[in-house]
Amino acid sequence: MTASAVRRLTVAQALVEFLAHQYTERDGRRQRLINATWGIFGHGNVAGLGQALLESGPDTMPYLQGRNEQAMVHAAVGYARQNNRLAAQAVTTSIGPGATNLVTGAALATVNRLPVLLLPGDTFATRTADPVLQQLEVPYAGDVSVNDALRPVSRYFDRVMRPEALIPAALQAMRVLADPAETGAVTLALPQDVQAEAFDWPEEFFADRVWHVRRPAPEAAEVAAAARTIRAARRPLIVAGGGIHHSEAEDALRALVDATGIPVASTQAGKGSLRYDHPADIGGIGHTGTAVADDLARAADLVIGVGTRYSDFTTASATLFAEAAVRFLNLNITPFDAHKLGATTVVADARAALEALTAELAGHRVEETYEAEYRTGKAAWERRVDAAYAAGDESARPSQTQVLGALDAVVGDEDVVINAAGSLPGDLHKLWRARSPRQYHLEYGYSCMGYEIPGAIGVRLAAPGTPVWALVGDGTYLMMPTEIVTAVQEGININIVLFQNHGYASIGGLSETTGAERFGTAYRYRAADGQYTGDPLPVDLAANAASLGMDVLRAESVGELREALAAARASDRPTCVYVETETADTVSGAPEAQAWWDVPVAQTATRPAAVKAREDYDRQAAARRRHL
Repeated sequence: MTASAVRRLTVAQALVEFLAHQYTERDGRRQRLINATWGIFGHGNVAGLGQALLESGPDTMPYLQGRNEQAMVHAAVGYARQNNRLAAQAVTTSIGPGATNLVTGAALATVNRLPVLLLPGDTFATRTADPVLQQLEVPYAGDVSVNDALRPVSRYFDRVMRPEALIPAALQAMRVLADPAETGAVTLALPQDVQAEAFDWPEEFFADRVWHVRRPAPEAAEVAAAARTIRAARRPLIVAGGGIHHSEAEDALRALVDATGIPVASTQAGKGSLRYDHPADIGGIGHTGTAVADDLARAADLVIGVGTRYSDFTTASATLFAEAAVRFLNLNITPFDAHKLGATTVVADARAALEALTAELAGHRVEETYEAEYRTGKAAWERRVDAAYAAGDESARPSQTQVLGALDAVVGDEDVVINAAGSLPGDLHKLWRARSPRQYHLEYGYSCMGYEIPGAIGVRLAAPGTPVWALVGDGTYLMMPTEIVTAVQEGININIVLFQNHGYASIGGLSETTGAERFGTAYRYRAADGQYTGDPLPVDLAANAASLGMDVLRAESVGELREALAAARASDRPTCVYVETETADTVSGAPEAQAWWDVPVAQTATRPAAVKAREDYDRQAAARRRHL
């Protein structure tokens, strides 16, 4: 018997080599699962993974230098989303604060069901240095480190305490990353002494391994039951979620809608499932949705959720689906989501389920009066979008919605528009006219300030020839502008549209509606009464972006804005368009919310604004219901 061939490598070297041979395959298309590794080096990974990446070289594993650990995760998440979760990136950090900086990014990835591999350094497995620098000493447990903070925000977590333990840990990590029903952040914590330890690895560990990304087909009985439910409904409504994009099911959705006439409302993650000018696309749904979508939702007798997890923004905190006899039918690859709201379920891949349902519904179509109703509502909303986008005076300072209108006139179908937090998600969900499945890129599962710029870098890395726009308010910009340096260094010509409105505009509006009177939301000097009601702060964010290496175009009017956006799109360098819009204590110009959102208001208060807000809250909350 011949002994199996082995290769002597450190744990870090073996992990890098292993990752270079992992692939995903779906529908006959194969690609690398881990395409690059982001890293910031310190003690805990510099002599382990740092040395391994240097030794392996860029052909084996490309390395990307980041400036902030959280931002590196955001970039990897943007990359994975643009690749429909079929390709991902790894992120390595030092121990201590470098590792804990991953937590927010990991939560974002897991909440949004997007794959990213996290490789934080960890304290000594041998405990020869105890306590080592940045080690958390826990009196009741010797095996706890700060990396345990990543457990609740990871879909899989393991600490590799011995070299041979890497083999099962790495295989489990790849399984979860490639599983559309399980994926999210995956963490392999790597003690710094173990990373540098050598071991004789079986050559089989480094063989090409292809992870098939399955499309589980629906059961015939579930499809038949779903079809019966749809045929019995008079006012069905489809809620399109992000699972449609991940499954590349847009064509299947359009075929079902063309055949049946059922209208489609979209979540933040699902927007673009139908092109905006499709007759059945009625726009966003829920608290940030359109009037036509929310009106139809209130009167729907059947809600068909496809690839959605029904966040409270989508359901308007359980107040939106108001019809007494409303029923739910959910198509989802994840049973956990499929069974929400007491639904009839089709547990399957979105594309496979939609194709099967279209065949089962052959000959069925909603009533003409229903189609006429939602088409009339759609046309009325489009007029509201036109009004919000319109700018009568080209020399005036633009409103936020006029900035969106100017951008809408510049982008092509292939452009990607990225946002995550502030007042922009609501304006975009109501107003943006998505022209392709990947154009609308909103991170609204975690709504993390600071996602936009690194997320844009990740998208651009995934689609090098695609114009990418990061829409960033001043509050978000101040959270995390660091990866501008990365974009400049790597020549990644993302475009940033930087809105200066002198504060937290979204939270300011929310504060006002809940009786907190915009407390602490404006970027202003303190006034004599101790409140932030003085003059706006004299910060120059355009100068800051320029100091980090970006080309900066200042636009002080609608006309200058149009020229600046066109120039940015034509540029081959990272470019920032800086525009000062309205202040944080004025409205953005978008239509008001068309549905409620539950943000509890003080039950006892002396200030009149809070007393009134509580009265409004009690009235709205009375409409909340459980769908069982």
